[in-house]
Formats: sequence, C-alpha cells, structure tokens
Amino acid sequence: MSPRTEAKVTGTGPGGRITPEDVRRKADELAGGVQQQVDAARPVLNYVAIAGGALVLVAAFFLGRRSGRRRSTIVEIRRG
Repeated sequence: MSPRTEAKVTGTGPGGRITPEDVRRKADELAGGVQQQVDAARPVLNYVAIAGGALVLVAAFFLGRRSGRRRSTIVEIRRG
C-alpha cells in the first residue's frame, strides 16, 4: 500500500484552515457556472420539448385512427 499523501490546506481562516464562508463562496462559484450553462442550453431544450410533444400527439392520433378502423363494424340494413 502507498503512504497517504496529505493535501495542503489553504483557506482564509487561522492557520490556513477552511472556514464555512470559504465553502459557501466556492459552492456559489460552482453553481454560477452551472447556471450559465443551463441558461445557454434552455432555448434549444424548449424547442426539443415542443417538437417531442408534437410528435407524440401525431403518433397517438394515427394509432387511434388505425385502431378505430380495425374495430369498426359495418352494419347492413336490408328491406324486403
């Protein structure tokens, strides 16, 4: 087994310790980067969602028509 290597701690607290404020700042920094990527991809995702919904509706319409034609009964009335 290899010996454990200890990472050097660098924070703003006493002795270079990491404070809760350091953690909050880093989390906000990471969340901000992710939010920018989400905002950039949002218009494309909206178009994809709308197209997918329309495709599902068209498929349901045609499958329903086909099913209705298969089960339809022909009634013949004769007088005489």
